[in-house]
Amino acid sequence: MDVFYTDLDQTLIYSYKHEIGKEKRNVEIYQGREVSYMTEKTYRLLLELQKRLCIVPVTTRTTEQYKRIDFGIGPIRYALVCNGGVLLKDGQQDAAWYEQSLRLVKDSREEMERAAWYLERETDRIMEVRDIRQLFVFTKCRYAQHAVRRLRKALHPGETEIFSNGEKVYVVPKNLNKGAAAARFTRYIGAQRTAAAGDSVFDIPMLAQADLAMAPAGCGWPELLSRESVHEMAGKQVFSDELLEFLSAHVSF
Repeated sequence: MDVFYTDLDQTLIYSYKHEIGKEKRNVEIYQGREVSYMTEKTYRLLLELQKRLCIVPVTTRTTEQYKRIDFGIGPIRYALVCNGGVLLKDGQQDAAWYEQSLRLVKDSREEMERAAWYLERETDRIMEVRDIRQLFVFTKCRYAQHAVRRLRKALHPGETEIFSNGEKVYVVPKNLNKGAAAARFTRYIGAQRTAAAGDSVFDIPMLAQADLAMAPAGCGWPELLSRESVHEMAGKQVFSDELLEFLSAHVSF
């Protein structure tokens, strides 16, 4: 079995705030509003690829946030949510996977609690601090990069990774990343070959461990792009269209 690990937001699907052209379809409704879309080309390519690959979304979204998405291509049997800490199989949480994830982050819990303490006192914070399933800490800050710099000075190095994405701030145990989750799932399913795609620093470990990986044009990840297995797209199309077209042409790896 060959597996395609893919990030979701800004990789396969796009917020209503992101321009992807007129040929698109809604894939997510939240509080009665259409909030995420997929291009028609991406939809058609996914339909074809699903016949040849096991497609596994890998996302920082929670289970509830993930379940709002409907690709319209039929059931997606597996998904790795909460940054890979939770495995959904036919929409249901795999209890053994989650218990193993909790064991993996056990040594980082004290540092994540320290991070939450500092973030509770962060003057630029604009939403509550959330401990996502005891797996990682999340909030939003008006000046997220400034908050990240302050956190990095306050916390012990080596135990967690601290990221910002727009206003979002994440504190994640070093051994809970998308690459580790993909490697676990590859063993779990007995996959022979793997492909991966993603657009953010969260996705770098996942792209690095794949046999074939697609990164967006201008990503600025020289160490990753030096690998023969990683391909930077040209940027001439919407990233989802471009990466799936590339994957379709190289599906035999």
